[in-house]
Amino acid sequence: MAVWDNLTGQADAIAIFRAAAQRAPSGTGTATAESSSMTHAWLITGPPGSGRSNLAFAFAAALLSPGTPDGDLAAARQVDARTHPDLSVLSTEGVIIPMKSVKEAVARSQYSPSVGRYRVVVVEDADRMVERTSNVLLKALEEPPERTVWILCAPSEADLLPTIRSRVRTVRLRVPSVADVADLLVRRNGVDPAVAELSARLAQSHIGMARRLATNADARERREETLRAALGIRSVSSAVNAAARLLAIAGDDAKAITLELDAAERDGMLRSLGIEAGQSVPPGLRGQIKDLEDDQKRRAKRSLHDGIDRILVDLASLYRDVCMVQLGREQAVINRELLAELRTASVSSAPAATVATIDAIAVARQRIQSNVAPALALEAMLVSAIRRPQ
Repeated sequence: MAVWDNLTGQADAIAIFRAAAQRAPSGTGTATAESSSMTHAWLITGPPGSGRSNLAFAFAAALLSPGTPDGDLAAARQVDARTHPDLSVLSTEGVIIPMKSVKEAVARSQYSPSVGRYRVVVVEDADRMVERTSNVLLKALEEPPERTVWILCAPSEADLLPTIRSRVRTVRLRVPSVADVADLLVRRNGVDPAVAELSARLAQSHIGMARRLATNADARERREETLRAALGIRSVSSAVNAAARLLAIAGDDAKAITLELDAAERDGMLRSLGIEAGQSVPPGLRGQIKDLEDDQKRRAKRSLHDGIDRILVDLASLYRDVCMVQLGREQAVINRELLAELRTASVSSAPAATVATIDAIAVARQRIQSNVAPALALEAMLVSAIRRPQ
């Protein structure tokens, strides 16, 4: 099986990376004309859910495989498990990537590959680096080792410093179609085709969210509750209550994602330290447990912010649907299961008011990213969504 088989809707990007993976590194073979565009640093951009990280790791597996652009099974398994000796992954479960992590990745990038053709460093969410941290990465990109390849992922080129953008080759991804995402869910996760189509459509082709909706009925129910809460806003007091409820839903969603992972990480660390279940932690080891708990708290904060942002994206799709109904374009509705409620909402306001609500959602997203209290941002946004039945 080729490493590209689990990707969808990105044929052009796959062709670029597959051709680049065919090139033998200097001293081990001859590059073909088709693959002469191989470079030491790549930037994969695309909207959330387009599969940036998946493509980055598929490319890494192809580069780390012994001479085949489609990768080999052993290398692909090691890359999937993040255990390949020539692969370094720079990611964060917090809000930003700390400078310490970047410095460690830069230091590892100086080593020669041990078993593969290249040493590969994948930077997920490269847009989460502050300027000071980005400058550390810039130095590594300016003077790269001959057989080290950097693969950066970000929503857009504008999210990185101009000096970094000038030293990487950018490959832009497109939003995959609903049919492509649904087909991937059926092939990779064994999801029922009807559920796969529903999940892909509701997720607006966001691959990760579509997989979660397809495999978690509770997530689908929480999403529907979110939209119904927004449609039920009739006054300022109901807007404030709805904001509190949306925040609670985002918290429940974040806990569902992190709780099981947190417990598994803690159990794994205790086993590695030789501590039996239920046994008290010796004072000398409590620092390591405290560091793990701090990391988990940072992940929980990011998961909550991501959950709130996802709710806002879902609300934007809801009011976009209201606008489509108002303009007589019901066939373009995303949330078809709520069509009756959408028709009711469409007659209680003018299209201009609906567009104003969509703008308010965009402002709320910006405010939350700027560290405004989520509850206040949601309340201000939902006040604009007040609709009184005609």
